[in-house]
Amino acid sequence: MAKKTKLKIIPLGGLDEIGKNMTAFEYGNEIILVDCGMAFPDEEMLGIDLVINDITYLEKNKNKLKGIFLTHGHEDHIGGLPYFLKEINVPVYGTRLTIALVEHKLKEHNLLSSVKVVNVRAGMTVEAGNNFSVEFIRTNHSIADSAALAITTPLGVVIHMGDFKIDSTPIVGEMIDLTRLGELGNKGVLALLSDSTNVERPGYAMSERSVGKKFESIFKNCKKRIIVATFASNVHRVQQIINAAVANGRKVAVSGRSMENIVEISIMLGYMKVPQGVLINLDNINKYNPEQVVIITTGSQGEPMSALTRMAFSDHRKVEITNNDLIIISATPIPGNEKTVSAVINELFKIGAEVIYKSLAEVHVSGHACKEELKMILALIKPKYFIPVHGEHRHLELHKRLSEEMGMNGKNVFILLNGSVLEMDENKAGITGTVQSGQILVDGLGVGDVGNIVLRDRKLLAQDGIIIIVATISLDKGQIVSGPDVISRGFVYVREAEDIIESVRDIAKESIIRANKGKNNEWSSTKALVKNNVSKYIYEKTNRSPMILPILMDI
Repeated sequence: MAKKTKLKIIPLGGLDEIGKNMTAFEYGNEIILVDCGMAFPDEEMLGIDLVINDITYLEKNKNKLKGIFLTHGHEDHIGGLPYFLKEINVPVYGTRLTIALVEHKLKEHNLLSSVKVVNVRAGMTVEAGNNFSVEFIRTNHSIADSAALAITTPLGVVIHMGDFKIDSTPIVGEMIDLTRLGELGNKGVLALLSDSTNVERPGYAMSERSVGKKFESIFKNCKKRIIVATFASNVHRVQQIINAAVANGRKVAVSGRSMENIVEISIMLGYMKVPQGVLINLDNINKYNPEQVVIITTGSQGEPMSALTRMAFSDHRKVEITNNDLIIISATPIPGNEKTVSAVINELFKIGAEVIYKSLAEVHVSGHACKEELKMILALIKPKYFIPVHGEHRHLELHKRLSEEMGMNGKNVFILLNGSVLEMDENKAGITGTVQSGQILVDGLGVGDVGNIVLRDRKLLAQDGIIIIVATISLDKGQIVSGPDVISRGFVYVREAEDIIESVRDIAKESIIRANKGKNNEWSSTKALVKNNVSKYIYEKTNRSPMILPILMDI
């Protein structure tokens, strides 16, 4: 009997981090991909717009790739698609709202006509090559049309839960299909990949409807203009804000490009119900009294260019915050965004606005399962192997411990890193190696052209500035013809540090003369000597390390 090929599960993003979720499933000469996300840059990534996955492994195996299957439409699961599809053009499968958001994204990148995108309903199964079939299973999350994926392989079924919670009273659609997950569990599941984000939180995630009730009570007695900041992709939350506005006779305006796009798409597809005449243009908000208006805006994470941040710092062209405004921040800061969110809240308080955020009232609930829900999924599915995903390292470790409390053998639970190769069959599983993975930085139109060296230089420039030394040299004679001139930016104010600048000029001159005594010295050695001597002097005098950039010209 021929020996069966092993199934490989290779996470390329989303582990030990929040964002850029991407997992490859490989069997024989075929690969399918689940999700293709991006992450936002941290504060060390100066000037970077977003971060995507290193897909070198997939580029080397592009002929094996049969399709990309999407769990839902959040940026950390679909945001990397345009960059991926420019390199590897394969079919993309997802539910209706997810595909609508993907199509809008592809249109912006001029890719829509060249990529095959396929709408799939919950309950449908897609054949991918000879070795994979993928069933979409309805789940609940903070965006409509979220799905878990049951991936049938020659070795058995693997379930990828995507991002999920168990919400028995969802705003749109039905609750998570626990019946189908239980059926699969009874038949036998080879492996489960499950969301670890809220493993630290006891109990159950609250229903989205609880936030709607809170909005209604806040809106009911408010005599101010109301501005609500939330995630643009949280269609259910936006619907509840609109419901509360309608119930209290208020018009609704939308601010922020991503918010405008998602509201338009959701209304068009029927995921959002808005009575005629409720939505108004942001330009027309001043035609109504403050107590007649609600503005729904982006910026719940304190993003520098977002609408709420610009409002807070009086930089928004159409909305000026006053003490007659009530601002509700209906979101929890993503890890790493706490400082920027606090800065925005502080500015709003300085203006005199009333601000409500999660610390003060229950104006946000998570879209991720808490501890008891995670236990329920483990009990229903009863996997042979378990892989905690979607979280930082502590989340993955705690989810592993939770599974062991549920009776799983710790040897069958695998905490992977991005790039780990987990190979398995019906009898055993183990990590057998790694593939290239990591992050690619996107800066404007440049993809991957900014690396660690450039980031280091940017950090250096931001912290200590730059000193440019310009001189013209006659290499034949080994003499300085003109200069050196010293230009300083972001280091010291030249007029107040003339002595230092003059000393830098003298040291540079002396270094150039010394380096050119032999008349045959290379430019590189002359520049290195200038740079080293000037750097040493500057550090001794100021305890700073600006970038030193010698520019030498020959005549």
